[in-house]
Amino acid sequence: MHRSELEQGLRTELQPERFKDYGPNGLQVEGSYVVNHVLCGVTASLDLIQEAVRLGADTLLVHHGLFWRGQDGTVKGWMRERLRLLLKHDINLLAYHLPLDAHPQWGNNAQLARVLNLRPDPYVRFGDQDLGWTGEPEQGAVSLEDLKAHVEARLQRSSVCVGDPQRRIQRVGWCTGGAQGYFQAAIDLGVDLYITGEISEPQAHWARESGVAFLACGHHATERYGVQALGQVIHDRWGVKTTFIDIDNPA
Repeated sequence: MHRSELEQGLRTELQPERFKDYGPNGLQVEGSYVVNHVLCGVTASLDLIQEAVRLGADTLLVHHGLFWRGQDGTVKGWMRERLRLLLKHDINLLAYHLPLDAHPQWGNNAQLARVLNLRPDPYVRFGDQDLGWTGEPEQGAVSLEDLKAHVEARLQRSSVCVGDPQRRIQRVGWCTGGAQGYFQAAIDLGVDLYITGEISEPQAHWARESGVAFLACGHHATERYGVQALGQVIHDRWGVKTTFIDIDNPA
C-alpha cells in the first residue's frame, strides 16, 4: 500500500480537520513510500520506535505523536534520539490525537465503553468539542465499590477513586486520557460517576462536595484501545500487516 493511500483513508475516516487540536494530526515524520507493516502504540516513545526497528515495521501509528503546542522547536535530547531512529530507518510516523478520542466506532471513548461494558448514549456528549461521552453500565445500577473493582480488573491496574463506595451508579460520564477538566460539565449533566485517566487537586474536592464520584484509571491505561481498533481496520480494509505493542506507562 502506498503511504499516501493510507493517509487519505485515515483522513477520510477520522476527519482531523474537524478538530482544534494540540498538535498536528496525520503524517508527522515522512519515511518509506510503501507501507507493508504498521506498528501501533499509544505514544511515539523511544521504546516503541526501537520496537519498530526490531520488527522491521515501516510505519508507526500512535495516539500521542512527537509535536505539541508549547514546544520550543529545538531538536535535542529525547526528541533528537526519537527523530534520529525514525529517519535512519525510513519509518513513517502517523499520529491522531483528538480525532482518535472522538471516533464513534474506533475512538478511545468508544473502545473504553466496550472494554468496561458501558452502554453509550449516542445523543449526549459534553466537554470541549463534545469529546466526553455518557451512558450506563450494561448490567444496570451497581455500587461504586463494585464498578471500581470491575474497571480495575478490565484495565488491569489500580485506580484513584473519590466517592461513597456504596453509592449506586446508574449514569456514567467518561473521557479518556487527561480529561479531568471536563468533570464540572459531567456534574452538570447529572451523572453519578465520572471516569477519566487523571485527577488533579480540585476534582477531589468537587467530587466530595457534589456527591458525584470520580474514578481516575490512568491516562495510558484508558487510551490503549483506540489505536488497536484502528490498526485492525487497516488490516481488514487494506490488507496491511499491523502489530500492537503496549509500552507500559504508570501514568
